[in-house]
Amino acid sequence: MIFSSIQAEMRAGLYPVVIEDAIRFFRNTDFSSYETGEYEIRGRDILFQVHDIDTSPAEERKPEIHRKYIDVQFLFKGKESIGVVSDSGENEVTEDLLDQRDILFYKEVKNETFVSMKEGDFCVFFPEDIHRPGCQRDGSSRIRKIVYKINVKLLEDK
Repeated sequence: MIFSSIQAEMRAGLYPVVIEDAIRFFRNTDFSSYETGEYEIRGRDILFQVHDIDTSPAEERKPEIHRKYIDVQFLFKGKESIGVVSDSGENEVTEDLLDQRDILFYKEVKNETFVSMKEGDFCVFFPEDIHRPGCQRDGSSRIRKIVYKINVKLLEDK
């Protein structure tokens, strides 16, 4: 997992090129005019989703993981907490939608840590990173989040 802000200095070569591209995209795009939904950038290899959601208590949110895509989650508006922990392989699966939507939900996870997100922050979640997005900070709030999805094969082809 990577946690940073689009305001942070980005040294050349610090991240893989496809992740640097995502950060530049966040910096240079005004997402206020976008409708919620999914937009392709490079076909199904790189795409992004615009989500408007109400945050809720962590116990009401499901821990999730992806295998085909890396998630670069950017908080455009609002504030949220995201739970994160490495996948131990020992968590109870409640819903397996990997084939349909590249998402697997767990019942609960152990040793979860929470990252506090504010506007302009982003997290990068790799296939081994369980994450629980949309958790409230200081009560429920409406957020606009951009999820930039990168096919993991783009990193493997280096």
